Amino acid sequence: MADVLIVWYVIYMILKLIHGTKAVQLLKGIFIIIIARIITVYLELNTIGWLLKQVIDYGFLAIIIIFQPEIRRALEQIGRGKFFQRTSGQEEEERARLVEAMKKSVSYMAKRRIGALISIERETGLNEYIETGIPMQAHISSELLINIFIPNTPLHDGAVIIQGGKIAAAAGYLPLSESAFISKELGTRHRAALGLSEVTDAITVIVSEETGAISIADAGNLYRNLTIDEFEAQLRKLWFGSASTTKEKSKWSLRGRNNG
Repeated sequence: MADVLIVWYVIYMILKLIHGTKAVQLLKGIFIIIIARIITVYLELNTIGWLLKQVIDYGFLAIIIIFQPEIRRALEQIGRGKFFQRTSGQEEEERARLVEAMKKSVSYMAKRRIGALISIERETGLNEYIETGIPMQAHISSELLINIFIPNTPLHDGAVIIQGGKIAAAAGYLPLSESAFISKELGTRHRAALGLSEVTDAITVIVSEETGAISIADAGNLYRNLTIDEFEAQLRKLWFGSASTTKEKSKWSLRGRNNG
């Protein structure tokens, strides 16, 4: 029983290691091939079964060659003793870093009235919207987020989309909400943020170019006029499901008061 638990734990750690990398898609492909191989044996499809057997037999060698950098990185982590040390403390530290980067960049842009639109992927994939923008796959930092939205730069017009803790793309296009309850004073950024929240579970942060007001769109609702501390607490709650809040937040529905 102990050896089974150890094997499952190792598999679990490997899945965590490759999460968010291109190896995930490879793993899906391997599962499909194995299932197809089992089906060919069951249905006695000998020719297709033989071809799939060759793919399986020689595919692992190809995997080692193609994913040499990832395998080397995994071995390096094992050598440093970090492979089995992804503690909750480390995860909380990374979450705090991401929230702090968002807070710092949003605060900077709000004070200077730099318009911004930042969408964060949760369970529903945002690949179709990522494909409309400029691919980045960049480390999240406040400096990079601020630089992207500086007016008259190539990437400032559109949405930054965050996927798997990284900036997946910039200058992306989001669907505009067609709700009749949206105030006419709200601009394209707010409509795009609400539009995305109506069709996905993404969180979208908006900084108004006209007033510098900070808003968050989630599940068809718009949280408006947030102070920077309220923004931090609300973002942490929605992004990571944090139960800790410093005070009750002001939740404004689409019928709520107008704001620039």
